Amino acid sequence: MVLKAVIVDDETRSREFLRTLVEEFCTDVKVAGLAANVPEAVALINTHKPDVVFLDIELQTGTGFDVLQHFIDPQFQVIFTTAYDHYAIRAIKFSAIDYLLKPIDIEELQLAIEKAKSRVENNSSKQTIDRLLQNIRKPANSDFSITLATSEGLEFVPIQNIIRLEASGPYTHFFLKEGRKIMVSKNLKEYETMLGDHNFFRVHNSHIINLKEVKRMIKTDGGYAVMNDESTIAISPKKRDEFMTQIGQRLL
Repeated sequence: MVLKAVIVDDETRSREFLRTLVEEFCTDVKVAGLAANVPEAVALINTHKPDVVFLDIELQTGTGFDVLQHFIDPQFQVIFTTAYDHYAIRAIKFSAIDYLLKPIDIEELQLAIEKAKSRVENNSSKQTIDRLLQNIRKPANSDFSITLATSEGLEFVPIQNIIRLEASGPYTHFFLKEGRKIMVSKNLKEYETMLGDHNFFRVHNSHIINLKEVKRMIKTDGGYAVMNDESTIAISPKKRDEFMTQIGQRLL
């Protein structure tokens, strides 16, 4: 399967360099065109109907998100590119969309292409892009919805509905308020970084909990938290002081 791609970046060198990388190291991708700003990008996408859009976050005439808002029913996958740890990276991660930090690593580029190829086959672009734009529009302290890729498809879960996460080898189980459990094939570390600013705390190697869902703290037996779903989660001795500080801040 050969993917048709367009590259959107307001820096000439960056556009040409990425095209060179794609043409040399991603032989199953054909670059159909380059754009430098929002109007050019919209016109290019409408003309070529690409499978994948490499989209710089910051453009001189706006942002990559401004480009996406021109498409009611996007039929392409997006791989964002950025030269720094942009504020929007968190929303992008929550929406299960790939991004590449400049200078672009060849192996990361190839991996992003493989993921895009799989998503093109599953035709999931509209859902993920809609979810991203919703998250981007929310204030910084708002609760996002997180996109979870399961064996059956995509699940869009408001993070306030998550009680806890539990590691199981290379998998992570999400336990939700309605009693459901979702399994995804990503490790717990990735979600620790993603959810850390949203009142989630890793209390043990195998557990991340939603601090808003802690019902009570038991100090006996080494210390453990009782959650609102009545599950009991052990607190690592190394994490106990920080956990108590986090809980104390929640009560202020």
